[in-house]
Amino acid sequence: MSGAGLRSGQVAAAAGVNIQTLRYYERRGLLAEPDRSPGGHRLYDEEAVTALRVIKAAQRLGFTLEEVAELLEAGRHRHGRPVPGLQPRAAAKLAEVDAKIADLTTIRTALAAAVEAGCDDLTVCASTACCPIPFTDLAEENRHAGPCC
Repeated sequence: MSGAGLRSGQVAAAAGVNIQTLRYYERRGLLAEPDRSPGGHRLYDEEAVTALRVIKAAQRLGFTLEEVAELLEAGRHRHGRPVPGLQPRAAAKLAEVDAKIADLTTIRTALAAAVEAGCDDLTVCASTACCPIPFTDLAEENRHAGPCC
């Protein structure tokens, strides 16, 4: 490490996290334990800021901390080469995102139909045949016909 190093608050601020997050990542092994000053203060190098940014970016992409830890560990053993497993993990995460988008699209369509139909009472709406919300399939077989919602 060159120079005096960065203190916890400086690293946290530079990476856009709080100090508790920084310490938590240390405890989880996501960050290497930093050097200490003669007074016992943690001193980090610039790589800690980069590592924190990578962790936060991976989380924003939907990776769990456990998955991030596995990817970081694999990367430490590759010495600069591409991390094996990142491509299949990214592809799996993409499939998860696509599934969530499909679910959200279905939910959006049902909610838009409920708004358009003027549905105002969940119980009444659920018991009418014309209710656009999908739970109508779960309602009693003897639904009464009448004005929607």
